[in-house]
Amino acid sequence: MNALIAARAAEIKAVVARVLEVDEDAVGPADHFVDDLGADSMKLIELLANLEIEFDVEVDSAEFERLVSLDGVYDVLSNALDG
Repeated sequence: MNALIAARAAEIKAVVARVLEVDEDAVGPADHFVDDLGADSMKLIELLANLEIEFDVEVDSAEFERLVSLDGVYDVLSNALDG
């Protein structure tokens, strides 16, 4: 995880919770958004759009499958910002 993502981890978690319509406390680093938190594919697409806008990055479509946990989101955003 790059330094910017580490510094904004709480903010990222808040975005995830807001988009998935769950309490922030329910979102753990390895919780699977679909299996554990009940998200569907449309929520994941909405999450991707929100993250791209919030962090002014473009996430490669190949990375979409990794956006299934908070740890995955941190990794995908780190890669997008570093690349």
